[in-house]
Amino acid sequence: MPLVEHLRELRNRLAKAVLAIVVVSVVAAFYSEQLMQFLAEPVPKCDDLTTSDGGNCAIVSFNTLTSPFTTTIKVSLMAGLVVSSPVWLYQLWAFVAPGLHRHEKKYTYVFTAAAVPLFAGGALLSYVILPVSIKVLLSLTPGGSANILSLDEVLDFTIRMVLIFGLAFELPLLLVMLNMVGIVTGRRMLGWWRGVVMGVFVFGAVATPTTDPVGMLALSVPIIVLFFFAVGFSLMNDRRRARKESEGPSDDEASELDHTPEAVEPAEPVTALPEQTSRDRVNGYDDVT
Repeated sequence: MPLVEHLRELRNRLAKAVLAIVVVSVVAAFYSEQLMQFLAEPVPKCDDLTTSDGGNCAIVSFNTLTSPFTTTIKVSLMAGLVVSSPVWLYQLWAFVAPGLHRHEKKYTYVFTAAAVPLFAGGALLSYVILPVSIKVLLSLTPGGSANILSLDEVLDFTIRMVLIFGLAFELPLLLVMLNMVGIVTGRRMLGWWRGVVMGVFVFGAVATPTTDPVGMLALSVPIIVLFFFAVGFSLMNDRRRARKESEGPSDDEASELDHTPEAVEPAEPVTALPEQTSRDRVNGYDDVT
């Protein structure tokens, strides 16, 4: 299509995606209270300020006059973005898919089918360990002090943990995709295992805001296990690719062509025709011309 048609299609796709997000966000606004309670559930709440002493529990509050409104908007938009993800992801796919080859579409299907459960597993794991992480952070409160937490900060902490765990679980899938397109071999990835293990533990210690080893181990150990699964898959894929290349191309597959330029032989000398030896010229040209 011409460039104008592409831009028009992009505008329509974006309009449908934004409309889906807005509609779901408006619906989620009516259930914002339940959503905020769900996201703040890992915090051990106190009945009143007198029962909060030394980090045994915390009071969840709004610190400013506009906090209830801004927090409701934030939670509603987040719910709209997550719940409407099938719609806007499809619109993105429908815009990109016509420019992809068949094997590229196949890789995209495989990547999407594996990325969604991996991200969901990481997000679920982060929500499971959130109560432990929050209790460890609250335990650092000295005696005689009460914890009054902003609900907005609690929601930001929960969302950040969910995103960190969910995206970290995508790392092995990225390595598998690099192997499938022939950029990284399984043997090379296997040679990285010491550095990967060390780097994952360092990342787990930095990414998790708690000082206890529970959060670090909960994030690092599953990633390391998934990394070795990715290495095993890549090794099998390399063996399959090598066997296929040794058998040669199939009947419906084009063979590889050698485009290496060959040496050019010296040019033969050009001799003039008898007609061109005449010195009779008209307007500077000979009769043959």
